[in-house]
Amino acid sequence: MNNISIKCLKLEKIQSGSCYGQFLINSLKPGQGITIGNQLRRVLLGDLGGIAISAVRIAGVSHEFSTIPGVREDILEILLNLKGIVFKSKTQDTQFGRLKIQGPSVITADLIQLPQNLEIVNPNHYIATISTSNILEIEFKFEYGVGYKLASQTFSDEAENYLQLDTSFMPVQKVDFKIENVYDTTNNITERLFIDIWTNGSISPNDALESAAQIIIDLFTLLIHNKDKNEDNSLEKQTHSLSIEPYTNIAIEELQLSVRAYNCLKKAQINTVGDLLQYSPEKLQELKNFGRKSADEVFSTLKNKLGIILK
Repeated sequence: MNNISIKCLKLEKIQSGSCYGQFLINSLKPGQGITIGNQLRRVLLGDLGGIAISAVRIAGVSHEFSTIPGVREDILEILLNLKGIVFKSKTQDTQFGRLKIQGPSVITADLIQLPQNLEIVNPNHYIATISTSNILEIEFKFEYGVGYKLASQTFSDEAENYLQLDTSFMPVQKVDFKIENVYDTTNNITERLFIDIWTNGSISPNDALESAAQIIIDLFTLLIHNKDKNEDNSLEKQTHSLSIEPYTNIAIEELQLSVRAYNCLKKAQINTVGDLLQYSPEKLQELKNFGRKSADEVFSTLKNKLGIILK
């Protein structure tokens, strides 16, 4: 463990300001790759926060099914386009911005008047087109959050004239990882973990990985230092009844199987890795439309992603 190291192998900007990074963690003990990879992936996708448009107020519009004279898009199309704008913010406070444009004009994200602490990652993002001399006026509400918030879950004292948006605050778009075994001259085995991170550009993959690691450290630090003696006895009783199987509750969607193999497992009511492990290789191949090729794919995925070998 003393020789463990992390290295950034690749870092690049891709379309529309998005970012991609690949990282390598070396010298892990057997089994640690899947533990670290799974934990980082879940935190990166679920626990990092960001800022986004949560509500808008459009002059002369009272509901999302309206249209605006002279504007090519209807309100629903405009709201959908607004969801694609990516922001960077130096604060987590709620902020407001404005857009006031007289046509004819093509409206892009860089025309929005923003507060000082806010910056647009993709300024060329398309919003709408005004084909006449009409004026389009929009007020924006920017909020910081974590995860995904439905419009029905958003409540505000100022919501009377605002149209609420389904809001995605997640700055990390996708995370993938793979594990490779490394053999030394004495045939000892160590693991190396490759992690691929795609972000929307509001945070770099480096910062995202660092923030995720810090969240995990803080969580386990709390578990160590905030011991409640009053709960010790009840926790001990519960421990005996809990089954500690590290892979039991992982959904088969996490295995990223082909459509054919996935559909066959789903039809057989195999929804988790725990369900899958109840089947021997012979029983798996007896499933309807589940041939040798699909079986080999499942065996290979279990071995490479979770270190499980079905005999």
